[in-house]
Amino acid sequence: MTWENTPPSASASPESAPGYPVGLREKLMAAVRPDFRAAVLLIDPTDPVFGSRPCLITTCQRAARLHDLCEAHFQRWNHQGRPDKAEFAVSTAAHIRGDGAMKPCSVPGCGYGRNSTGLCVAHIRQWRQASQPDLATWLSTRSPVTTPAPHGQCRIASCELWATARTPLCASHARRWRQAGRPDLGAFAAAHEDTPDQCETIDLLSLALPLRLEVQYVLQQRSDEQQARLIPKLVRHAVNVLARSGMCSLLEWPEPLWCERVLSVPGARKASGPFLAYARREVENLYYGTGWEVEYPRDEWRLHNLGIQGTLTTLRFGAISQPWLKDLTKRWARWRLTSGISVGSVGTGILSVTRLARFLVRPELGVERLDQVNRSALERYLAELQILGGGEHHRRLVGQLGIFLTDVRRHRWDITLPADAVLFTEDVPRHAKRMPRALAEDVMAQLEDPVNLDRWQDPAYRLITVILMRCGLRIKDATRLPFDCLVHDGDGAPYLRYLNHKMKREALVPIDEELEGDIRDQQRRLRERWPAGVPVLFPRKLKNPHGQQPMNGGTYRQVLGPWLERCEIRDAHGQPVHLTPHQWRHTLGTRLINRDVPQEVVRKILDHDSHEMTAHYARLHDTTVRRHWEKARKVDINGERVTLDPDGPLAEAAWAKQRVGRATQALPNGFCSLPVVKTCPHANACLTCPMFITTPEFLPQHRQQRQQVLQIISAAEARGQQRLVEMNQQVLGNLDRIITALDQDDTDAQEVADAG
Repeated sequence: MTWENTPPSASASPESAPGYPVGLREKLMAAVRPDFRAAVLLIDPTDPVFGSRPCLITTCQRAARLHDLCEAHFQRWNHQGRPDKAEFAVSTAAHIRGDGAMKPCSVPGCGYGRNSTGLCVAHIRQWRQASQPDLATWLSTRSPVTTPAPHGQCRIASCELWATARTPLCASHARRWRQAGRPDLGAFAAAHEDTPDQCETIDLLSLALPLRLEVQYVLQQRSDEQQARLIPKLVRHAVNVLARSGMCSLLEWPEPLWCERVLSVPGARKASGPFLAYARREVENLYYGTGWEVEYPRDEWRLHNLGIQGTLTTLRFGAISQPWLKDLTKRWARWRLTSGISVGSVGTGILSVTRLARFLVRPELGVERLDQVNRSALERYLAELQILGGGEHHRRLVGQLGIFLTDVRRHRWDITLPADAVLFTEDVPRHAKRMPRALAEDVMAQLEDPVNLDRWQDPAYRLITVILMRCGLRIKDATRLPFDCLVHDGDGAPYLRYLNHKMKREALVPIDEELEGDIRDQQRRLRERWPAGVPVLFPRKLKNPHGQQPMNGGTYRQVLGPWLERCEIRDAHGQPVHLTPHQWRHTLGTRLINRDVPQEVVRKILDHDSHEMTAHYARLHDTTVRRHWEKARKVDINGERVTLDPDGPLAEAAWAKQRVGRATQALPNGFCSLPVVKTCPHANACLTCPMFITTPEFLPQHRQQRQQVLQIISAAEARGQQRLVEMNQQVLGNLDRIITALDQDDTDAQEVADAG
């Protein structure tokens, strides 16, 4: 990018402008480099911030803005009915209106500028008064103009057209001057003297020098950041908004008044609002600085100024009207942020206190100080919160408020907090335990079909989908995978290395060679686009010219729905399937459990902290439990085998009864097959009960119980308790027969396995 230097304007100095912040000029002069202290910016089409890829018209030197075309050629293409772009690129000319020297009126001797008819304003009026005859015939009847330029030549030295009556500029340059906000004519003429054709510009001439210097600093900052593109057209719109506002500085008015007077301008919020807000923030940061000393007193913390990145960009405290409660909330939020608590949790905590603050302002409560926030007031608030609606959001608000009260008391931030101002565990609504949201296998078969996977238009989205399905990553962890995410063990087996953001630790998950190949293909594509390298495997699509920023999980969620529609994924009832990326994590866990993968292995793959988390994500299917029940050898108290035809007419009913027995009459060394509607005559004597059934998995318990029975018999014989000896002799005989039968079955199974 290059900047066109112009002589300084004779505008008033910043110090003399009312409302201009004292000392800002010195900071701006020290910060803005000389190559940015100019009135007109000439845009290099290849500039990573202000430019873009070249226009599709090969001989055009402008940057593409819409549909791979520059703004001018897009308008021409749109006016022609949007023909095939390849044919349009070959047939159209790079030259557009405004390129090259401006041509005079077609009437001989007339030096005024022409419009689309080829005539100046005066001669087109005469032509229309003549009922618009054939233009060539009409021109042949006109006498040449012999009078000299009545108002002199255009002020632009390179322009040969006559000046108009109202300005010392030709009609075309006068129009550009008005569009630029009617800046100083001398500066305007100097700035446009050598502006090359086919070059986009950002004209700051309409801004007074103090404000112009601020905008130059903002443009320099945006250029240095090299993160997000900035279309010059939006900057020109913002400049016009600022010029019409009459302000001398972006900091002249307080922020609420500034938003009202600047961002409320029709079209400003949508077109240039984001850039204007960015501009004020950058000048504020330069003038006031950044960090906690600047942000803490504000009612809206800008997390970017605190070096905190996350889905939330601000934290708002303005809705807490009580100063004593707002101060405590700010202190709590600052401590949590510096302790590593996620921005989302901190935001929920602030919301919980905000809801309480709105409740405490009620006159009938009479709460004006912290020492008046007692248990009674909290109970009334909980009742009010319940009326407004329960659910997960309600549970989080109550839980976060309880944490707030505990932290205030624990850190002694305010010792006037009453001792009974506390929320108990019972105050938090119970979390409903939901079944895992694993997808049905018929749905997964459709999702995993290579034909459907190939319907992804972007290979990066296809790869993310496969990783979610096969590795069970959370969407945030998947989209933020590092570029170098492949590792191998001593045997050369590949693993996917990722950062578990929830647990704040690195983890590994095994992958197959096919997925490893897909990841290497993605790495190759990234190296081709960014030869210097990128740190992430899935760079953000927009506002990321150097590929440094990772994709957001929300971006993938937005494209997931259209992909499901293109694939026409249907459930068992023929209805369209709607799913979330996290359901693939549930599905993987459930699949692994039902393939007899030990739960500890599943826990490692999903990188859970506890077995309870794994148990929630992956529970055995009922069919898996039945398969193991049918496969196991079952013997009664006599050691005789109990058989059941799995395809027999009573199989389903027997399995249903067994499920109830397992749930309601499970024994430490077997299961009861007595229907639950009957009364057991053998209470505490299962080993003498004819309804008792056991399997080899209980052999250790049987052997342990046999040892205990032998000890009981020996002690009873020593004491002469013959009846007790007889009862336990029967139990001992049953145990011996059970152990012998189960041992034989276990031996047979081992021989079969060894033979295999």
